[in-house]
Amino acid sequence: MDVRLTVPTPVLRGDVDVNVTVTVTNTARHPVNLLKWQLPGDELEGPLFKVTRDDQTVDYLGPLVKRAAPGANDKVKLQPGESISFQAELTGAYDLSQSGRYAIEYVSRGKHDDEATLKTSAPLYVWLEGRSGKVAAKPPAPSATGSSISYTGNCSASQQNLLVQAVAAATNYATSANTYLSATPSATARYTTWFGAFSTAGWNTAKSHFAAEQGAFTSQALVLDCKCKKPSVYAYVYPTQPYKIYLCGAFWNAPMTGTDSKGGTLVHEMSHFNVVASTDDWAYGQSAAKSLAISDPAKALDNADSHEYFAENTPAQN
Repeated sequence: MDVRLTVPTPVLRGDVDVNVTVTVTNTARHPVNLLKWQLPGDELEGPLFKVTRDDQTVDYLGPLVKRAAPGANDKVKLQPGESISFQAELTGAYDLSQSGRYAIEYVSRGKHDDEATLKTSAPLYVWLEGRSGKVAAKPPAPSATGSSISYTGNCSASQQNLLVQAVAAATNYATSANTYLSATPSATARYTTWFGAFSTAGWNTAKSHFAAEQGAFTSQALVLDCKCKKPSVYAYVYPTQPYKIYLCGAFWNAPMTGTDSKGGTLVHEMSHFNVVASTDDWAYGQSAAKSLAISDPAKALDNADSHEYFAENTPAQN
């Protein structure tokens, strides 16, 4: 699979949106399936691009989304030699507030199981004038209705009750994972299944992540929003806006604990916040997360689902 990026002009003034055309070509000799969420849509739902300014990575400001297993409607089939193009508007999704020379690359992520993997594109270089007025603004903090949890998005009484239980389950997961990782570092089955080849540095990274999660769940004021109705999405967050978590349709159908549970989903989402663990979504689902641990332990330690499955520990491993 080949990915190419183009822009109308290599120099853009500060009052012009940054629209990038993404063209994907099937270079294989057989049809391939792509996941729609690996491709730009009307709104970016993940950091599909690596954006740097003068060789410094700029912040991604858009959402990070935990998804259910893809259905037929979540895939796009490309025949051999076929190309498709998409427009991606980057102005509201990345911090382009400063003038400079920007490099933009497409980076494949969000793989589930057997779908095709898109290659990282060659960098596209553009000169941008700063867009300080375009940076996504933080919403005002809602007034809390309790000491640690508040609700937005018209959460019903029954939903609020479930969310209290889910936060308790997530707190227990994060605490138990932190306790487990406080033991002597070693190549345990549980660690290597989800985070790959053992190293003391990797173990300590995982421990620092779960220590931060435990601290967030036990000491920070959480804001839980119920407005999202998408049936194939569990939840999402904006990583620069702690500690607000948006719950979606798949979340309400999930068990309270166990694989892809309500408690585990909150662990997944909490890990995304930049002030907690700043994880990404490199792979979705247990199968893809296990494969990622084998192929790229560094990315496994940066993958939110890997943290969730380590915490849920279902089936249990020592």
